Amino acid sequence: MELKEQFDKAVADSKQLPSRPDNDTLLRIYSLYKQATEGDINAEPPGMFDFVAKAKYDAWTKLKGVSADDAMGQYIEVVEGLK
Repeated sequence: MELKEQFDKAVADSKQLPSRPDNDTLLRIYSLYKQATEGDINAEPPGMFDFVAKAKYDAWTKLKGVSADDAMGQYIEVVEGLK
C-alpha cells in the first residue's frame, strides 16, 4: 500500500479509536496531520490567553522542517500504537 493510502487509512482509523487519547497524544496527532497535509506552519501565533490554540500552534511549530512523508509515517505509527 502506498504511503498516502496508509496515511488516509490512519486518519480514518484515528476517528474510531477504542478510547480517547491523552492531550499530549492528541496534540501529536494534530501537529503531524497538519505538517503532513500543509507543511511548515505559516500562521501568526494565537493570543496568549487562547490556551488550546497556543498548544496546537506550539506543537505544529516543533515539526518545522519535517517532510510530509516523514510526518505521514510518524502519524501512521502513532495511530497504529493507539489501536
